[in-house]
Amino acid sequence: MIVFHVALTAADDYLTRRESHRRAHLERVQGLRAAGILIGGGPAPDGRTAELVYRLQQPSQVAHAIEEDPYWTGGVWTAYTPRSFAAFVEPWELPPVVLDGSRTVTVVEGPTAEPDMAQLALVEMRGAARLHFGGVLADGRTLALMRTPDAAQALAWFAETGSWRADTLTARPLLHVL
Repeated sequence: MIVFHVALTAADDYLTRRESHRRAHLERVQGLRAAGILIGGGPAPDGRTAELVYRLQQPSQVAHAIEEDPYWTGGVWTAYTPRSFAAFVEPWELPPVVLDGSRTVTVVEGPTAEPDMAQLALVEMRGAARLHFGGVLADGRTLALMRTPDAAQALAWFAETGSWRADTLTARPLLHVL
């Protein structure tokens, strides 16, 4: 299995455009999640982007995963960029689906000098209930969904491990829908 992070760009009129496709989109992503294909993700608070993490057998399946979604066929999503993980820390559990925007988390991304040590640090952060899931991407950058809405706190957790320099990391909010 290959795990992919997919960054999605939404149409300028996302909020209006999504309404007629939302129910079908949510049914589809919940079905993919139940089948073990979709690990999790959600939109940015402003609705301009979204991030989803898929578990697929082949790279060619990314296009199908995105382009068969009602948000893609309905023009809600307008572009996507997939990146594969070289190593991935699975979530302990799949949290319940939250549609009201109340579960804000922080996505942390950035380079690490030692991917193997970074992977171990991510496992430790998961064990300490700080990390939902994440890993080291094929390009050597780390991408992780952290269990806090506080970007400064998420970056501090990374810095504490010694596997990352805080000044090389970025943090952004995400509404953790699933």
